[in-house]
Amino acid sequence: MTQQTPVSKPPAQGGAHPAGPRRDPRLLATAASPRGWLEALKRNVRGGELGPLPVILGLVLIAVVFQIANDRFLSPQNLSNLTVQIAAIGLMTTGVIMVLLLGEIDLSIGSVAGLSAAVLAVMAVKQGVSEWAAIGVALGIGLLVGLLHGFVFAKLGVPAFVVTLAGLLGWQGLHLYLMGADGTINTSPNGAIAMLTQTFFVPFMGWTIAGLTLGLYVLSVALVERRRRLAGLPYKPSAEIAFRAVLLAVPVLGGVWVLNQYKGVSLAFLIFVGFVVVLDLVLRKTRYGRMVYAVGGNSEAARRAGINVDLIRISVFGIASTLAALGGVLLTSRNFAASVSTGGGEELMMAIAAAVIGGTSLFGGRGNAYSALLGGLVLGAIASGLLLLQMSTSVRFMITAAVLLIAVILDAASRRGRKTHARGGA
Repeated sequence: MTQQTPVSKPPAQGGAHPAGPRRDPRLLATAASPRGWLEALKRNVRGGELGPLPVILGLVLIAVVFQIANDRFLSPQNLSNLTVQIAAIGLMTTGVIMVLLLGEIDLSIGSVAGLSAAVLAVMAVKQGVSEWAAIGVALGIGLLVGLLHGFVFAKLGVPAFVVTLAGLLGWQGLHLYLMGADGTINTSPNGAIAMLTQTFFVPFMGWTIAGLTLGLYVLSVALVERRRRLAGLPYKPSAEIAFRAVLLAVPVLGGVWVLNQYKGVSLAFLIFVGFVVVLDLVLRKTRYGRMVYAVGGNSEAARRAGINVDLIRISVFGIASTLAALGGVLLTSRNFAASVSTGGGEELMMAIAAAVIGGTSLFGGRGNAYSALLGGLVLGAIASGLLLLQMSTSVRFMITAAVLLIAVILDAASRRGRKTHARGGA
């Protein structure tokens, strides 16, 4: 019997062999072409993954409107002042984001900021303690307050809303007690406290910081994608890495160039951005960050997966209050004084609003640290623009409320989109 020789199938057009089973395009690296990036963007939008796009478009619209109304809005001096103004509340917002990722709320951050400012001023001015030591104690007080809130919430089962509401009242009372009858304690305009918001880097330092930032970003992304390629996993092609680097370089280098036209990049803004970057890396690249998202997405499922839910909750509240305390330190630095009104005004509401406007979900499990930067810029730009137009605070509050409502509506719409596309809603 003659054995038949197997006939091989002709190669695919172009000499290539047929590819394997078709994979879901959502699991593949984005094609390295403008068309591929556009298709990926369309898929994300249809699936409710809006990302920072609405906030960025909103920022551009705000800038255009206020620049038309007053040509000083985009001046180097105004933008430099804006970066210093948003730093304190931006740090408080960064802490709020951590709590929101758990699906909870912290109403005490304004009072914690005020308490830390009072501790700082009393120790540095009345007790004669070194200003650096006083800053450290103020941050330590914030950490202890947050750990206490987290313990009562996680271990005793008291709702976070109630715990932090009690904290809002109690820590504000202690703040008033420490300030005494005068109500205001002036700090030195030349010490370490003042340096935090009064220091600006010369142009060379600004360019150096920008160059190092971009270089570290490209290097870190390239190393990660190389490891993914060697492991046989989908990875971003070099063209996409370059494109992302250019997108980052435009605002970074453009911002440094503008700020160098006035005083340079401010230390306060660098502190704020530094905490945002570090927190973002922690949330995206560490096991702890993944556990935070897991607890916020479904705490019971996280518990069954072996995550210490109570420890995560306590630590998150500790981080949030520490950042609120640092915000109080910057408020004192900027005003050269701590008073009974420090942290007791609009700071709480603005911090929560900035987090939501920046893209952090109120429903837990979704958001990132950059929401603090984007949301802070939006609210800071609105406040700065209205101030240039000499409009009242009442108008600013109404506009802020409208922007906040739009952000919440977009959040709810994106959750519906994710459910429709079987991605689940947090």
